Amino acid sequence: MAHAALTKEETIDLEKSYWDAMKQKDGSKTSKLSAKTSLVTGAKGVMSIPKSKMGAMTEEGKCTLESYTFSDVEVSTPTPDVAIIVYKVKQNVTMDGKSQDLQAADSSNWVRGPDGWECRAHTEAFLN
Repeated sequence: MAHAALTKEETIDLEKSYWDAMKQKDGSKTSKLSAKTSLVTGAKGVMSIPKSKMGAMTEEGKCTLESYTFSDVEVSTPTPDVAIIVYKVKQNVTMDGKSQDLQAADSSNWVRGPDGWECRAHTEAFLN
């Protein structure tokens, strides 16, 4: 059965569902939304994170996401089973008891898997 590509709004909603799960420290949700192995790049370098580890990382992380807002969102759907989203994100986090406002440029690659949409790769570059 052929699938329709996600709309821009559906892709944004999918990305926000991941961010909301991180905000709520909902490891089962981040694990469900992650691929068997997710590739991540960011301030800590390059990581390959197994689905089984993603949930624990979400729940046990030393950083708490308090709030976030997206801007300058762009979406590409090269095939009905792939959605790529890029955006700027302004986030407020609490780390080591200190509140911080951060701005970054992020991207995620989503692929429709047998159990639904999975984030296969995510990047984050902090902006000055």
